Amino acid sequence: MATDIMKWLEQWCTTQADGEWEHSFGVRIQTVDNPGWWISIDLEDTEYEDVFYDAPTVEISETDWYFYRFEKKKFDASGDLTKLEFLLCKFRETIEAFKSKKASG
Repeated sequence: MATDIMKWLEQWCTTQADGEWEHSFGVRIQTVDNPGWWISIDLEDTEYEDVFYDAPTVEISETDWYFYRFEKKKFDASGDLTKLEFLLCKFRETIEAFKSKKASG
């Protein structure tokens, strides 16, 4: 599954790259000291810049937690060290739902 989400993210970035977007915006994935992951994906100058969704923080324990949100023309997410693939899949799900809704209506 991880390979699928990485290939999808590669394709998504390729679609956004228009000679301008990639010079100012992009995707950042880094570790944080909780320990965990921080993901930030720029949506400015894409068809997704107006997507808004603020999921509640889920904290099952100190080692099992995550949050993600679409706001201010960005996708920001963070979670424990086991949540990287899950969070990237949440990004994909939301983008695909937005695209599907836009196409149907």
